This record gives sequence, structure tokens and C-alpha cells, in this order.
Amino acid sequence: MSLDRLDGLYVITDDKLSPSSTIISQVTQALEGGARVVQLRDKKSSLEEIKEKALTLEVLCKEYDATFVLNDKVELAIELGLSGLHIGKSDYFRVDEIRKNFKGCLGVSCYGDISFAKKMEEKGVDYVAFGSFFISPTKPDSNIVKPDILSDAKSKLTIPVCAIGGLNTDNIHDVMQHKPDMISLINEIWTSEDIKSKASYFASLYKV
Repeated sequence: MSLDRLDGLYVITDDKLSPSSTIISQVTQALEGGARVVQLRDKKSSLEEIKEKALTLEVLCKEYDATFVLNDKVELAIELGLSGLHIGKSDYFRVDEIRKNFKGCLGVSCYGDISFAKKMEEKGVDYVAFGSFFISPTKPDSNIVKPDILSDAKSKLTIPVCAIGGLNTDNIHDVMQHKPDMISLINEIWTSEDIKSKASYFASLYKV
């Protein structure tokens, strides 16, 4: 995976806000608006349904020169040879095994822990995500971390850094001043009446 594709707007699907009936249409609009990374985060569908969605989104992302990432379903990502996989706390203990068997882009949630992110970098992950920075409708109980952790992380890591958690048009500049390589959106993108325009706004923050 080329790290130069790990930049800009990173959108994450949601079981309620981007349901099976509209997910492809919604993701297409986000890609048309300039999303560079799309993560399928599906906690409710059957494994077979997730497999079908993943394969469809993988093809769709390639059409837009974007990176597709599957959340948590490690064995499925390996089986399908997907472009990307994102893991959280439940899979930390086997990151060495995952890195050995998964050849695509591997991302890890690091919340507010730079030392942990450094360990993950040493183990060969391709990017790390920090947050939540603001109260998130998706994860309302998440601990809040200060945006300046992004600057600190950028100075200590060589892999891309992603900001996630409660980002919206009102607070995004508080985060952008710390120059994260990626900004990740869920609620803000899928609740928009014009997904393409909203995606275009956030994608434009990375254009010189």
C-alpha cells in the first residue's frame, strides 16, 4: 500500500446512518466529493452480507483511486485480500500475527496514546488513528483527547496520522491546525442532505 493514498478525507460507514439499502449510493457520493479512504464499519450484518458489501466497496473505491478498509473482521479481510483493515483494542494482542498474514494497509486505533502508536508503527502498521477529539454521536462514551496530540504524534511517528471523533464544520479547524494526514467522519458526512458537497468541503481542506 502506497502511503501517499493515506491522506485527506476518510469516511466510515455506520449501521444506522448508512444502512444496507443506501450504503453504495452514499459512499459513491462521498467518493465523488473527494473521499480518499472508505471504511466499512458493520456491527450488525451477517458475515456473508459483510463479505458482499466489502467486495462491492473494494471495487467502487478502486474506481475512484481511493483506499477501501474493513473494520475489525480480520479473517475476512485476509480471506478476501482486501486493500485495507482497521483494528481496535480487541485485536491488539495479535497485531504481529495480523501483520504477517494481511498484506494490505493496516490501521490501528490508538485513542490518546502516542507511546502505543509508536509500538504499533514498529510492528509494521501503516497508519494510526487518534480520538475522540469532541463528543461523538457514534461513540458518546469515548474519552476526549486534546487536538495537540496530533502535532506531538506527527513529530514522533513517520506513518500517517488520522484524527477521528466528533469532527464537524464548526470544530474542524481546531484539528486541522495540527495537520493530521487524514480526518475521519461518520455522523457529519452521512447526516448531510448533500453528501457530495459535504465531502467536497472537507476534502478541500487538503488542497493547496
